[in-house]
Parts: sequence; structure tokens; C-alpha cells
Amino acid sequence: MSALTGALYAALVIYLGGWLMDKWVGNFALLLFLLTVVTFAYWLLERFYFRPRREKAAANLEAADLARRAELARAGIDKVDGDLDEARGRILAQPWWLDWTAGLFPVIAVVFVLRSFLFEPFKIPSGSMIPTLQIGDLILVNKFHYGIRLPVINKKIIPNHDPQRGDVMVFHYPMNPSVDYIKRVIGLPGDEISYLNKQLRINGQLIQEKPEKDYFVEGGDRPGAYEQAFEENLFGVKHQILLRSDRPAYIQPFTSFEFKDNCTYSADGVVCKVPPGHYFMMGDHRDDSEDSRYWGFVPDENIVGRAFFVWMNFGDLSRIGAFH
Repeated sequence: MSALTGALYAALVIYLGGWLMDKWVGNFALLLFLLTVVTFAYWLLERFYFRPRREKAAANLEAADLARRAELARAGIDKVDGDLDEARGRILAQPWWLDWTAGLFPVIAVVFVLRSFLFEPFKIPSGSMIPTLQIGDLILVNKFHYGIRLPVINKKIIPNHDPQRGDVMVFHYPMNPSVDYIKRVIGLPGDEISYLNKQLRINGQLIQEKPEKDYFVEGGDRPGAYEQAFEENLFGVKHQILLRSDRPAYIQPFTSFEFKDNCTYSADGVVCKVPPGHYFMMGDHRDDSEDSRYWGFVPDENIVGRAFFVWMNFGDLSRIGAFH
């Protein structure tokens, strides 16, 4: 078993090393699931096989020691050398390969349950949600807000709230589901989304924008520049967006994506009809966000959860707190 455990840990190190060096794309949900299953198997073996064997061996040692002491006592020898407690402790001690498997199962199981069904941490890698979220923000995602889903396969088994316009959502990127994106929900199933000349309309209704003081951008693809800031009122959900005056309204879509026929592109922007069971997503950093305007709609089965809280930003502790 020690050789098998060593081989499993070697495989884990190779997998994580290749992941960190970008040799392949990792799947943390699958990895955590496998770790839970493997450590649970070791825990069962420890509970019902290895530990009873060690306890039986310790009991045999005690019985043999008692018998030896009784025999020596009959011979008139009262003082007997040997530390029974130390020997018993060595017999009962878990070997390293059980310490690092069965011993870790409770911790891994708790992490697996919390991450799969309650809350999951994410790190913001890009500037597409500036100013709402900054590069380096560590955020919490509510996994059960939109319903309970089975881990790894992400199949919803218990429905809860439906996504609403204005929600900040984490989802599996439709063009590459192994990658997670974060954007704001703009369009619901059946909505007509019009983004022409950088003005957003939903079902023909112009979304109001109130000009604010220009915003100094420290991240994104053009850090260290001021951009136009607006307070957008998305059916009662107020949040800031940024626009770049140097970017044209024209959008160059991907060559193909599912339901592309639902969108009409022109020099002024794009108009899309959101298909059933799908959502239209946009970043708050409107001219620095690759979103549904370019690659289409997010199906319900790709939803991960609702982002709601910045729990840490090591470069700016004032970032900690809830956001809209």
C-alpha cells in the first residue's frame, strides 16, 4: 500500500506541475472529487481493516506481556524490563501513507462539500469587470443561489432562483467549458438585446446611464488611462460601467457560435434575441470585455454561481466587501 500511495502522490505532483506550467488544462472540480473518493477509500480501509489489525496486534502484545510477567512472577522475578506502552504506541501508530490519505479525508470532504454546493472562491484574472471588480480581487461565488448542481458534471438537481438582469455571474465559457468567465447578466431568455452606438436597449427600452467623473484604470489592456464612467441603471440594479472614446461601436464577432443567427451585426453594433434557456452576458468594462456580443449566449447548464463578495485583495484591503 505504501508503494501504491507513493505512486498516487507522484501522479498528483505531475498533474499539478503540468497544470501550473500550462502543459495542460486542469480541472480542479474533478481533481477534488477524485481526491475525496480516494481518501474516502483509504479511510474505510483504515476504519474497518488496518486499524482493527493494529489493535489486535497491540492486544496480542499485551496478552503476551501479561503471560510473560505471570510466568516470571511464578519464578520469583518481580522486576521485568521493557516499555510496553512505547511498543504498543508504535504498533497503533498510523503509517505515513495512511496519515496522508485517510487522515486527510475529513478535511478534503469538508472542502469538497463547501466548494461544490455552497461557496467557491475565484480570482479575477482580467479587467473586463472594472470598475466593479479589479484584477487580483479574490471573490466568493454562491453555488446554491441558482440551484444545487452535481459536482463535475454541473447538472442541476434542485432549482432555486433564476438569474436576474444585473447579477454578476460566474459561468463556464461556452467556447471552452474548462475555463470560467465572470460577467454581468444583461439579457434573459426571450429578451431582445440591442447594443448600438454603445447604447444598451433591452426589449426596446433604453437603459439609462448617468455620467460620472472619469475613472482612472489601473488594469485591463490599457492601464494608466482615464476612461468615461457612467452609472447604469439596469432595471433597478445600479452599477458603474466604463466606455472608451477611442474604440468604435463596431463589433467583430467570432466566426461561428451556437445561435449566431439570433444576432444581427452592423457598423453600429449588434442586436440579439436571447434563445430559451440562455443568457446574454456583458462586462462592465464595455470596450475591454470579450462577452456575448462576440461569442454568443451562455446556456443554463454552464452556470457556476452568483458572485457577491470580495474576500481579499492583497494589493488593496479596502476592496474587501460586498458588491453589486
